[in-house]
Amino acid sequence: MAAKLRKGDKVVVLAGKDKGKQGEITSVDPKAGKAVVDGVNVAIRHQRQTQATQGGRQPKAMPIDLSNLALMDANGKATRVGFREEDGKKVRFAKTTGEAI
Repeated sequence: MAAKLRKGDKVVVLAGKDKGKQGEITSVDPKAGKAVVDGVNVAIRHQRQTQATQGGRQPKAMPIDLSNLALMDANGKATRVGFREEDGKKVRFAKTTGEAI
């Protein structure tokens, strides 16, 4: 099945502690059904100091379930994703506006 959400998409969080936050997808794990969105679902990880890097508490974006994310359309609202053929190619489109993504 084609992916409705891909790396680089602007999304909004629908559920959870970060509900309403917006961000860009940095990576997607389709097998687990999760994605990492910058600035969303941030946890504190403790880093040991090395010769190259400073140690301490580092914020890290953790994966969030794809079902809790929705694509943002051109108006900045959450939208569902549909598929259609244009010029013999399968393209994604926003259900709210009908525009190709």
